[in-house]
Formats: sequence, structure tokens, C-alpha cells
Amino acid sequence: MTELSPQQLEFRQAMSNLAAAVHVVTTDGPHGRLGITVSAACSVTDAPPTFLVCINRSSSAHDIFSDNGRLALNVLAGDQEELARHFSGQTRVPMDERFAWDIWEDLAGIPTVREARVALAGRIASRIEQGTHTIFLVRVEGIRHRENTPGLVYDSRAFHAIGAAA
Repeated sequence: MTELSPQQLEFRQAMSNLAAAVHVVTTDGPHGRLGITVSAACSVTDAPPTFLVCINRSSSAHDIFSDNGRLALNVLAGDQEELARHFSGQTRVPMDERFAWDIWEDLAGIPTVREARVALAGRIASRIEQGTHTIFLVRVEGIRHRENTPGLVYDSRAFHAIGAAA
């Protein structure tokens, strides 16, 4: 791995102070079933309903998401920090074991976190490569959401519950 430049280090520090929702992105298909924790995701448009998610091309997960062509964005609830840690790899729980837990519900053919604040599932409509990452633009095929549920954000290198009765 190459050493980061002073500008890259400064940028990373600045971005650590940008509060962002915490998501587990999942996929299932001929190239495998997996999930990863990300904060770089957002809505794009409602016509047609589309969201984006950014995944580092050096991640072993990148090609599985890309090759499966379908993914789900699970917006985590305020009490799901441990799940975020599992899917970020911090706990070293094997992927097969994570998908054996009784927390999953199918949405448009993709495993989604049943108790997520929001779950969006769909097909990758296009890809944009920018620097180290691919921006996946995903056309929504399924939506599930829970009302009055606190959200989970990552800010200043820590998780925080926010919103509805957090």
C-alpha cells in the first residue's frame, strides 16, 4: 500500500467529521452472497427511484457486487451498531455465519436486514469510476421502511444513535 499524501490525510480527517448514515450493503447471486458496512451512500432521484453507493475497487467485495449486478442498501437503526461492526469486519465473524443469523428478509431477491430503518433493493443501472472507488447507481425494485425508528450515524470516528426517540 502506498503512503498517503498530506492532502489525503487532511481530507480523511475532514471527512471523519462529516456525520453520515450507516448502511450495510448486501448482495446475493451467482458470484456470492456478502455484505459490507458503508457510509458513502445516498438518494439520487425519485424518477426513476435511484440511489448510489460507493465501494472501493481494491475491496474483495467490489467485484462480487459488480458481477452480481444487484444489491440492497440497509440503512441501519440506532440500535444496530454491533451489526455495523460485524459487516465492517471488526469482529471477524465469518460471512457465512453472519448470513445464518435470523435477521434477514428477502426484498426483490436480495437479503435485507429485517429490522433496518430502511431497506432498498435493486439492480445496478450504471457505474462510474472515480479515483479508488466505483459509484454504483442502483435502480430501486423494492422498498421497506420502519417509522419512528432512531437512525445510526458515524461521526468523529464513532457511532451515534439519532432521531426518533434515540
